[in-house]
Amino acid sequence: MKWDDHLMQKLRDRKNLRKSFSTSRIIILGFLLVILIGSLLLMLPFSTREAGGASFWDALFTATSAVCVTGLVVQDTATYWSQFGQLIILLLIQIGGMGVVTISVAFAVISGRRIGLLQRSTMQEAISAPHIGGIVRMTSFILKVTFLAETVGALLLAPVFCRDFGFAKGVWYAVFHSVSAFCNAGFDLMGVREPFSSLTDYRTDPLVNLVIMGLIILGGIGFLIWEDVRTNRLHFRKYRMQTKTVLAVTAALILLSALYYFFVEFSAPQWSNLSASERFWGALFQAVTPRTAGYNTLDLTKLSGAGLTIMIFLMLVGGSPGSTAGGMKTTTVAVLIGTAFSVFRRKEDICFFKRRIADAAVRNAVAILMLYMSLFVTAALLISGIENLPMSVCLFETASAVGTVGLTLGITPTLGFVSRLILIFLMFLGRVGGLTLIYAALSGTRSDISRAPLDRMTVG
Repeated sequence: MKWDDHLMQKLRDRKNLRKSFSTSRIIILGFLLVILIGSLLLMLPFSTREAGGASFWDALFTATSAVCVTGLVVQDTATYWSQFGQLIILLLIQIGGMGVVTISVAFAVISGRRIGLLQRSTMQEAISAPHIGGIVRMTSFILKVTFLAETVGALLLAPVFCRDFGFAKGVWYAVFHSVSAFCNAGFDLMGVREPFSSLTDYRTDPLVNLVIMGLIILGGIGFLIWEDVRTNRLHFRKYRMQTKTVLAVTAALILLSALYYFFVEFSAPQWSNLSASERFWGALFQAVTPRTAGYNTLDLTKLSGAGLTIMIFLMLVGGSPGSTAGGMKTTTVAVLIGTAFSVFRRKEDICFFKRRIADAAVRNAVAILMLYMSLFVTAALLISGIENLPMSVCLFETASAVGTVGLTLGITPTLGFVSRLILIFLMFLGRVGGLTLIYAALSGTRSDISRAPLDRMTVG
């Protein structure tokens, strides 16, 4: 009897050990490995324009920002990094945007290797797929959509950049900015004109604005949404409930924020020098880019307190599940708003498009909100105290980092060692996801089956 108990205990221990190496941990370790390799490559002497190469901490910050598709930089991408360094950054952006797991599964499929259950379940979690079936087929779809979108984007941008920078450099700029925009990374090479200038020289160029915004939205909506749209075409009623919700929330956020910036923000005295065209394109672009893209066409330091607050909110919301974007996600915000309205109307269920939301989704949404808000505020308090900077500026920077956006009010390059480490942590958490990080840390722990006695608590 004792021998049987001992054997059963050993079997349970082995099972728990296998579970501890969960899909969450695989995703996290994959991102960490790519960041480390990218950092080492960026430290090579020929990765920078000046001899000697980058320091480990500059390389680590840049690699983290690229893999986590954020766009915050401590060195100007165009003037500090060589052609080789820029190529490494572009590859890191592509891997981070599509996802480390997606890339590894894609290589396995191309090489003809069998995709096991662990790889499939990891892929399912990485792209937030509703079920494990068809994951390999979904990987192929992701590759096709990414290649098509980035190629079309580069072809559309090439004439403008070839006109301004010459043929060879123009083609390179078109490819770099197309990939960066679709992956919602925000890295740019416009520092050759003025360091850290982003796309301010193209603020009234309709083609550049439309292409960059289109790529940002395409990447930020999510591959699962595009797969649903491909299947059901323009038959909105046939879309999954999540697809309808994502499209509705995305359209509402862009439209409402664009109207605010055009009619309210850019009517302020500090923007009096803007023409009607600059106001129109500026309002539309500034409504789209906080969705974790990181480009800007206007001087963000001139924004009013209300304008900065709206941009912080948009950065924290971010894109949608299974996309190249970060943030809390549009679906999280939708569930939170739906929960509030259900309470106001004294209804038990939360419904979208005549479909009921599971209670687990509500609990996850609340947990994500609390996690992002606590990290975003705590990090800003720490940076403000360490660097002796205004709290509003630090809140903008930490929202940009945890939302993997990349917009900045110009303080990132001036931050000290500890503050940069804080931003690195926020960028990493924002890309892999807060719940993924928590699940990985708590993987292998036993959940308590028993339930405590029920009691009442009054809230509100």
